[in-house]
Amino acid sequence: MVAVKGADGVGHARYTYRLRVSSTARAGLLAEWDRCRWVWNECVARSKKAHADGEKCGPARLDRMLTQARTVVPWLAEGSSVPQQQLIRDFGTSRAKALKDTRQRLPMHRRAGMPKHKKKREALPTLNYTRRGFRLKDGRLHLAGGIVLSVVWSRELPAEPSSVRVYQDSVGHWYASFVVPVQTEPLLRTGRVIGIDWGVKETATTTSAAHDLPHVEHGRKAQARLTRYDRMMAHRKPRKGQAASSGYREAKKWRAKTYQKIARQRQDTGRKWAKKVVRDHDAIAVEDFRPKFLARTTMARKAADAAIGATKQALVEMGRKHGRDVRLVHPAHTTMDCGSCGARTKHALPLSQRTYTCTICKAVSPRDKNSARVMLVRAGLAPAGVEGVRPPGAPLQGAA
Repeated sequence: MVAVKGADGVGHARYTYRLRVSSTARAGLLAEWDRCRWVWNECVARSKKAHADGEKCGPARLDRMLTQARTVVPWLAEGSSVPQQQLIRDFGTSRAKALKDTRQRLPMHRRAGMPKHKKKREALPTLNYTRRGFRLKDGRLHLAGGIVLSVVWSRELPAEPSSVRVYQDSVGHWYASFVVPVQTEPLLRTGRVIGIDWGVKETATTTSAAHDLPHVEHGRKAQARLTRYDRMMAHRKPRKGQAASSGYREAKKWRAKTYQKIARQRQDTGRKWAKKVVRDHDAIAVEDFRPKFLARTTMARKAADAAIGATKQALVEMGRKHGRDVRLVHPAHTTMDCGSCGARTKHALPLSQRTYTCTICKAVSPRDKNSARVMLVRAGLAPAGVEGVRPPGAPLQGAA
């Protein structure tokens, strides 16, 4: 489950299921994607032309373009209008976000790029259907246009879905992602608070020793297989202008499957740990860590294998689902401050120094444990007793 939006205790979440697609259904989905891709590319072309002429190209104008094109092009009218109209909405959202980032003069690496053409051999099929474009009957998904898909129901939907996204991944598997309204599932109060600091030696270091998340290193364990597939692809790489051999495509497929398995292992580890943390604590102070800068260091491979970003996202979503108080703390100077007295060192600690010693209160503790306590102080959840337990009946400081 992935959270989409939340308001007043009622939010929306995505429930994703695997699809069993027959040859007939696959042909229908790919034909629908070809039509939607044509609509997207036409939107890009008309948007560029309008921008060059100094005119506006909003969703209303693109809707009129689609209506006219469906009357002129019979091939386009053979498909359902629901995914084509939804694609225009998605195009308008992407374009508006890119223009907003440009007006705000954000740095180039933070700006959303303008929508580009979708190439046939590069863009993976993605079809969005609103409520009037699909229905569930006898456990099967019926899409507009007469496409019927068998869903692998790994769990029941909590409510009636409002929309569905049917897409294909890089391995060739098809999935259906339903958007459904969900209610907050509150847990019993425990009176405990916890601070979390992200790292590389350990993925998460907390103020509670029982909730530390060690670095599982899923990517390192699968490195031998990945190296083998990379070598196979290098030996069978086709020359420029030649079609890839079946052996090259097979090696590429197994390589993609291995990466997919690693991603699922990381996701599963992060969700299970997040569930444990949320279940045992009422308030959570989390370092609002941006792992992008680690990509420019010698720790890039190990940091990527730790999947800090995905783990933090799982923790935030799990806290929202169960109504816990999750507070994101700015990461600046968290390794320089003392978690006991709040004093700050004059110089930044090198990574080789793993013990923090305060020059004011003489407190000595592991570097990451001290940073985890700093998270509690900055979030307004300290002081706390042993293992983050507050006195019975005492309110959480700063809690909403």
